[in-house]
Amino acid sequence: MNSKVKDYLTLFSVAGVIVALDQWTKWLVRENIEFGGQFLPEWLAWLGPYARFVHWYNSGAAFGMFQDGNLVFTVLAFVVIGAIIYYFPVVEQEDWTVKLAMGMQMGGAAGNLIDRLTLQKVTDFISVGTFPVFNIADASISVGVVVLLLGVWIKERQDKLKAAEQASDEQQVENKDQFSLTSE
Repeated sequence: MNSKVKDYLTLFSVAGVIVALDQWTKWLVRENIEFGGQFLPEWLAWLGPYARFVHWYNSGAAFGMFQDGNLVFTVLAFVVIGAIIYYFPVVEQEDWTVKLAMGMQMGGAAGNLIDRLTLQKVTDFISVGTFPVFNIADASISVGVVVLLLGVWIKERQDKLKAAEQASDEQQVENKDQFSLTSE
């Protein structure tokens, strides 16, 4: 199979799993928890003060920021998805962290985009402490950013180590050449 096709298959598979999980959990919330209501299974009651499932809508960005910006964030989601698809082939073959991060970010953007196009708002349902209510798509975008930053950091460290190793090798060759010239 062509490597670009395989790469895109990976990108769309990661994004597809996230979209499916995101849409399924949002559907479960809309069907089973009234708007503004909350739910926590009895076996998780000890989490009650800290975490629960709620039914909430968001017309802004992730975590409730910039409310009533649905049109702007709809357009932005299309731009982000397009940019990821366009730039994905440029990522080095072995740079799996960046590829994973792009898939997670694309899946999150697409999951929330589906809500924006069908409901004109995004369903949020995960409530943890005083943190704004969020969903699987929001979490995927955020974790994707962390994976991307971690991947870039790791790659930069590897590149610096390779550069230092190469400089050391070149210095050894130069010293060897100087030694052989002085010993003649």
